Amino acid sequence: MSEPSERTRALWAEFRDVIGPLVGLAAVIGLFSVIGTEYYLGGDNLRLIAKHTVIVGLGAIGMTFVIVSGGIDLSVGSVIALAAVVTALAFNAGAPPLVALFCGVAAGGGCGLVNGLLVARLNITPFIATLGMLGVARGFAKYLGDNATVNSEESWLTELTTSNPEPSWLLVGPGIWLMFLLGGMMGFALRRTRLGVHTYAIGSNEATAQLCGVPVERVKLLVYVICGLFAGLAGVMSFSDLNAGDPTTAKGEELNVIAAVVIGGASLSGGTGRVASSLIGAFLMTFLINGCEDLELRNYTQDMIIGAIIVAAVALDQLRHRRRAWT
Repeated sequence: MSEPSERTRALWAEFRDVIGPLVGLAAVIGLFSVIGTEYYLGGDNLRLIAKHTVIVGLGAIGMTFVIVSGGIDLSVGSVIALAAVVTALAFNAGAPPLVALFCGVAAGGGCGLVNGLLVARLNITPFIATLGMLGVARGFAKYLGDNATVNSEESWLTELTTSNPEPSWLLVGPGIWLMFLLGGMMGFALRRTRLGVHTYAIGSNEATAQLCGVPVERVKLLVYVICGLFAGLAGVMSFSDLNAGDPTTAKGEELNVIAAVVIGGASLSGGTGRVASSLIGAFLMTFLINGCEDLELRNYTQDMIIGAIIVAAVALDQLRHRRRAWT
């Protein structure tokens, strides 16, 4: 009888981890659909929300791996800007759109590799290592762009985040569908592969994981590279949205990405988190910001609301940890 009971508890835990963020998302949508304008749930606005979610959503996919491992990456916003500039420069230099896309992703992966080496090899605290990369990546983006926006001609890259895709049956831009596809793949990797199991193990108890034979250094390196690659892809989507590489874009975006992951139920202490829940958190953030704009609230009001949500999500996580300790 104990085996079915344990399996039932595990299934219930998985269901609870997903249903919590969904309830929050439904609450935000319900609130703004009542107090907002009649356009809030209109088709055009929903497509706009999906378009604006793709950058945070892609960043949240990679950030989930880092936070589950017990780390943090504060450089995501700057890496997004750097990847956007690299994509624009590569395209303007005559590279085919696909090559320019890979250049942007590779730029993000390179930043993630440096972060991983600093954290895994040199044992620098993730907060300090990625805070340094935040400044370096932003400065390098400004250097490459000569402190100005790098404009580009239109191509299929600029259609990735369009609100009016061709063919129309796609409903949203190809970039949004790519986000869902990659989210499903990385969610499976986190839950069902050796890398994912090792990531959870390190986040739960690094010392124990090392004693059990988990290659801690290698796994830490990989999760930061994954985060960098997804930040690079988010930068490509930023280029697609603006049709330009702007070295000043995505300032503070790392807070939105971290908030999406935390709202999705991941613990900043490590050991818990799901890619699907992080994507739900990303949509919750976008619906929230869009609702504030629909009500014509000031930017500082939005910042305060987002900050309060982050604090509330972390406080709830701490309460869950204390409850588990008591039981």
